[in-house]
Amino acid sequence: MPRLATQNARIFSLLALLAAPLSASASDTLTASADIVWVAVSAALVFFMQAGFALLEGGCSRAKNSTNVILKNFADLCFGVLGFWLLGYGLMFGTNLTGWFGSDHFLPDSSPGNEAVFFVFQAMFAATAATIVAGSVAERMRFWPYLIASFVITALIYPISGSWVWGSFYEGSGWLAQRGFVDFAGSTVVHSVGAWCALAGVILLGPRLGRFAKDGSPRTIPGHNLPMVSLGVFILWLGWFGFNGGSTLAASQDVGTVLMNTQIAAVLGVIGTILCAALLRRPMSAVTILNGGLAGLVSITAGCGSMSAGFSALTGLTGGFVMVLSGLALEKFKLDDVVGAIPVHGFAGAWGTLAAGMFYAGDTFNVSRIAIQLLGIGAIFVWSFSAALILFGLLKMFIGIRASTLHEQHGLDYTEHADIGYPEFQASLAPRS
Repeated sequence: MPRLATQNARIFSLLALLAAPLSASASDTLTASADIVWVAVSAALVFFMQAGFALLEGGCSRAKNSTNVILKNFADLCFGVLGFWLLGYGLMFGTNLTGWFGSDHFLPDSSPGNEAVFFVFQAMFAATAATIVAGSVAERMRFWPYLIASFVITALIYPISGSWVWGSFYEGSGWLAQRGFVDFAGSTVVHSVGAWCALAGVILLGPRLGRFAKDGSPRTIPGHNLPMVSLGVFILWLGWFGFNGGSTLAASQDVGTVLMNTQIAAVLGVIGTILCAALLRRPMSAVTILNGGLAGLVSITAGCGSMSAGFSALTGLTGGFVMVLSGLALEKFKLDDVVGAIPVHGFAGAWGTLAAGMFYAGDTFNVSRIAIQLLGIGAIFVWSFSAALILFGLLKMFIGIRASTLHEQHGLDYTEHADIGYPEFQASLAPRS
């Protein structure tokens, strides 16, 4: 019993630290040098996740589109951080007296240093939300409309919903935070928002040529490089230690609790995926199993600071099942998500956010807390999906978002960038002069 009390005390102290950015004194949180260094290192790890996304999404695409997908990951980082610096940071973390969005601290300066490192860390989160879209819309979305969408997502869509949960870093707090909504590192705030934006894009783009037969049955379009996909997932897993661990905003022993829960859930996400595929008698494809690890990681991101190890395992295990089943549901509706980002980040993220309320340490299965979690999941879905649907709809109406049939057949590497990813093997793809 004393050991359990000590463990609970540590968890509650960690939650108190997380709540600090929602108070008027939050800007004083990152004052110790060790804390600043830890958050800086964590920001670098989250930045490295962009490389993981690039490898995963590039490898899941066909060779003729691999360069295009990787460049989208690279460029959405650049356009996304710019949008977050210009507008998004202020909307998300500026003074939030209404509970809906911040009203100041736009274009933040590099001094003082504690605020600057907090901006860098959070900018990487914003870029993560944007880059989730790239994998879902791969192989048929034009480059420029995608960059515009990335800018708007990080400047407006992501920050507003984020302010409801994590705002403000200075004064005031978001309306969901005031009601006790729990999302430690962003299962919903980051991952589901990116996935719901991706869902809007997938709906308006339509499936790739040949993805579904005339009778509606799905056809597999394999990616060109599974080793590349595998390396991407390993890099993402590594980056997640910064993603979740850095969200403590302190170099304390509580980081260990977060990292242990993260690791356990990721492993069980893979096991859950394998079990689900076996029960459904479906092939255990490499991409599905690898995505299982990501589903476990996404699922635990909301509750990694407020769960026991056992509930973390259950959360990750269930996340694997949720990912497989939601992916099959998307196929039923003829929605073409190239990398499975919507099941991994959207549905597994929603499950993980619900689990954070169900398995909250010291207050498990509290109906009121679960209701608040459901409210937050629903509200953020409505906002992010609706806003993204309008965004992609306007882009489709005024400049077009889908590549032409000829360009899609030929490959976006050449038609969008005049490049070929594998020139020794793809000479026939270049048009004859």
